[in-house]
Amino acid sequence: MYEPIRTKSVHSTMADPTTSAPDFPHRSREEELDIQLAGHLGALLTVTDELRSAAPSDALDTAAERIATQVGRLRGRAPLRGAPASGGRGGSVDALHRRAHELAGRALVVAASRADTTVAILVAERMDAHAAATALASAGGGR
Repeated sequence: MYEPIRTKSVHSTMADPTTSAPDFPHRSREEELDIQLAGHLGALLTVTDELRSAAPSDALDTAAERIATQVGRLRGRAPLRGAPASGGRGGSVDALHRRAHELAGRALVVAASRADTTVAILVAERMDAHAAATALASAGGGR
């Protein structure tokens, strides 16, 4: 079905064609998963901060600090956090909870891939909290 490649690529990344070492650094699978997980957690932290601005609560404050701790552990430095926009660019509180639930789900998949139980438990708890908040809003519990 496909024709085999017959010529060497013109986009060679080899520093020296006689060696097998490329001229750019490679990251291990674990490093790639750490980067991916830190990105998902960073995005979850941003949405959590937006939620804290729109609907302040002690539970969200605690969650934000726990997420920030894990991002710092994965990145090797504390995450940069800005003040949430007044009025929230993310829309309604319900929409922010749905977005946070989605981001926590993505983080859970990566945490499971890298066998990070601490993060998996944290994001599973966040998924439950955001699902409950969304269900409450859907049932007419307010926004």
